[in-house]
Amino acid sequence: MRRFFTLLFLVLISVSLAYSGNVKGIVKDADTGDPLIGANVILEGTTIGASTDMDGFFIIQNVPEGNYVLKVIYVGYDEFTQPIAVGAEEVSLKIELKPTFYMGKEITVFADRAKPRETPVAFTDVSKKEIITRLGSRDIPLVLNVTPSVYATMQGGGAGDARINVRGFNQRNVAIMINGVPVNDMENGWVYWSNWDGVGDATSSIQVQRGLSAVNLATPSIGGTMNVITDPTAQDMGFTFKQEVGDASFLKSTFIGHSGLINNQFALSGVVVRKTGNGVINKTWTDAWAYYFGASFIVNKNNRLELYALGAPQRHGQNLYKQNIGTYDHDYAKDIKRKESASVKISEYDTEAFGKFVEKGRTFNQNWSPVSSKYTGKQWFNGSTHDRYDANFINERENYYHKPIVNLNWYSSLTEKLDLYSTVYYSGGKGGGTGTYGKLYRRDANGELGDDDYKFYYGPSPWTWDWNKTIEANSGPAGTYYVDKKAIDKENGESIGILRNSVNQQWTIGAISKAYYKVSPNMKINAGLDWRTAEIEHFREVRDLLGGNYYTFTGNYFDSPAQHKKKLGDKIDYYFTNKVDWLGGFGQVEYKGANYTTYGMAGYSVIRYKHNNHFKPDPADSTKELQVESDWISGLQVKGGASYLLSRYTDIYANVGYVQKVPIFDNVINDRTGAKAENPKSEKFYSYEAGVNYRGMNGKLTTKVSLYHTIWKDRAYSRGITNPDGSEGLIFLTGMNTIHQGIEFEAAFKPTPYARFDAAASFGNWKLTDNVVGTYKDYTTGGAQDVEYKYYVKNLKVGDAPQTQVALAGSVYPIKGLMMQLVGRYYNQFYADWDPFSRTDENDTDQSWQAPAYTVFDFHASYELPVSFKGIGMELYFHLFNIFDSEYIQDAVDNSRYNAWDYDHDADDAEVFFGLPRTFNTGLQFKLK
Repeated sequence: MRRFFTLLFLVLISVSLAYSGNVKGIVKDADTGDPLIGANVILEGTTIGASTDMDGFFIIQNVPEGNYVLKVIYVGYDEFTQPIAVGAEEVSLKIELKPTFYMGKEITVFADRAKPRETPVAFTDVSKKEIITRLGSRDIPLVLNVTPSVYATMQGGGAGDARINVRGFNQRNVAIMINGVPVNDMENGWVYWSNWDGVGDATSSIQVQRGLSAVNLATPSIGGTMNVITDPTAQDMGFTFKQEVGDASFLKSTFIGHSGLINNQFALSGVVVRKTGNGVINKTWTDAWAYYFGASFIVNKNNRLELYALGAPQRHGQNLYKQNIGTYDHDYAKDIKRKESASVKISEYDTEAFGKFVEKGRTFNQNWSPVSSKYTGKQWFNGSTHDRYDANFINERENYYHKPIVNLNWYSSLTEKLDLYSTVYYSGGKGGGTGTYGKLYRRDANGELGDDDYKFYYGPSPWTWDWNKTIEANSGPAGTYYVDKKAIDKENGESIGILRNSVNQQWTIGAISKAYYKVSPNMKINAGLDWRTAEIEHFREVRDLLGGNYYTFTGNYFDSPAQHKKKLGDKIDYYFTNKVDWLGGFGQVEYKGANYTTYGMAGYSVIRYKHNNHFKPDPADSTKELQVESDWISGLQVKGGASYLLSRYTDIYANVGYVQKVPIFDNVINDRTGAKAENPKSEKFYSYEAGVNYRGMNGKLTTKVSLYHTIWKDRAYSRGITNPDGSEGLIFLTGMNTIHQGIEFEAAFKPTPYARFDAAASFGNWKLTDNVVGTYKDYTTGGAQDVEYKYYVKNLKVGDAPQTQVALAGSVYPIKGLMMQLVGRYYNQFYADWDPFSRTDENDTDQSWQAPAYTVFDFHASYELPVSFKGIGMELYFHLFNIFDSEYIQDAVDNSRYNAWDYDHDADDAEVFFGLPRTFNTGLQFKLK
């Protein structure tokens, strides 16, 4: 923190301030006369501006003398501009904005965006300017790391491999929505950010609603909701081209075009992105495209259609294997151990623990190895053969995928009181991830290979694959080979180990329709339906035979012996199709009085899962494939809240909610065995939240404080059993309960037009509440047996995200068009991720390993160059991440099953990802209007 304030002070004292006059005014709706809260008021061509308060009032103080064009921007209204002259006399204005059907207000309503000083939830808005300022072409969740209770990392460093955690909940309990449509995976709730690689370039704003949120769809919004709105097609006509470069040969080209309104009826917007790079972490290369297309058509004054389409076809090398800390840096690891065990001599833990792991450096990636360029074998993916990405190495782990999403939105004003907003959407998906299959040669960290009796060799960690030795064995003559000390008689050209693809091909179609009825000037009713259906095909296939001619696989019941020899593209290991059907409905009432707003909503949804296994026979008829179908499983959500304006400067709010969340697919049907849960159990969440917002000092200072308390009951966990009829089944083990509670703080202070300070902090207390004890019946022996289960988890902390987070940002605007920002982030109480269902030993009650607290600083700058050529303006961007090149641990797993030393929950038992070293990104943007 001291370095942060020192740097910020040095920048600030270099700024010379000369003030002259003030500009103030009030902004209202031209039709109703209502004040417009949060309208952006700026002096065009500068960074000087303000936003309106609850009365529509704004004031811009200490404006240098001169002539300006004042601009007012508010979503859903025509843009307002007026020339003004600033001098010693104060400028006072009364501004009326004309509502426009075209500007895109409906999409924010449809997406349930929270409104300042009205919606009683904790939320943070991130504007397009902030995204451009801070993101620097990283994965989009990383722009949210200055938001309270939000923790995002790049994990292994591969492009698109980011994750996000909100209030201690991972992505399965955080709803991610794009233009009001949920994009969490229909089977497991996860979000794969590589699928949305170009969203950041097309985003106009992001709103993070923490907690149960104001979203009324039945989405997994327990930790919060991340609501992304893409650029509306109401942009003025213009074109933008941006060229970026960065570390590790990073190169990104972005083209953006807007048609503006054509014939007062049509508008088009488009974005095309091309991105390549070698990756800061070894061999985490990227080869990606992204696109966005938006179109709007005004049918008449009461009806408008919008079409959105976006996607990101990409390939990238991955770093999926965390390592013991000693693998990356012995000195850093020993320093941690020294602090944990001051009485232990360095020589002891150096030789007994971290000395086991060969130091490889913080950019080490176990998921690749070199290969001879003489090997010219083809690789299979996406239905055809391809050359491998690089002739000199092979990635064990590579991701390739394309998941487009298309929305058709219809906004209709049926009457003066009744509006109907609907969307029909489609999402496809084709691609997968790679890995090994069978037995392949390994070398230990010292480069040594096992002898002929033990080729599948383990030695000093971390081992790496030996592609060349595997290719030699696969292409060698017939003979006896030994794998895991077992003899294998190999025919000529039979591969004993290969690369495989794990393929996911899917489609989803859905429809959401919401009706808004204005009962009275104070009361509104909102009701809607949400329908979705998805079909997902999962299989593994032969990707690379690594020198052989075929691979023998006998696991498909329906194969003849002649079909056991598998070639490129043939399916192996598993092949099944899952289907998810979803139907939900909700109703909501909102009442707005003179000084308060209240709302209440209830929603009900049902879901059904189907499984068709193409490799396994039906037990009742072996000529047919195994088919399993669940009953309809219901979920429920009820929530409500109220906000109250204490004064023109202060408002308070509170909300409560209860959610029954249906279990994910894998907890209902085991798609490997076909076992099904006969009585699936829903997880239950109880949420309580309260907060206060303050705006003072003539709009120069804004603060937000929120308190939350969320109870997670009966965390889902299923276990395989034998049913009374002898078939396999699943049962739910209940009683695993967690509390997530904490306090959050945000503040923004702009004392002058030349400087701004932002702060965000959150302090959480997330823990398991009780030990779990129960019994279930199992019929493995033919008779009923009572089996007891116990988990010793009481008062153990929730892992996977820091429970203490502080972010500070200082921005200066020393000259026209120039912005410089320094951001410091501090994290503490970061307990490593761990599985509560692994704590079955009553003596194993220690907390999971706590990673060291860390602070990291980033620097951002942008400058509108004071030159233009034939209407083309230029802007320069620069980002320096981790400017002090700090070493820190950003992801950790406790008591690693792969890399632990003695399994006592300390540093030598964790596996981790380090944060990236210092990196930069710079770009030059050309803009034509």
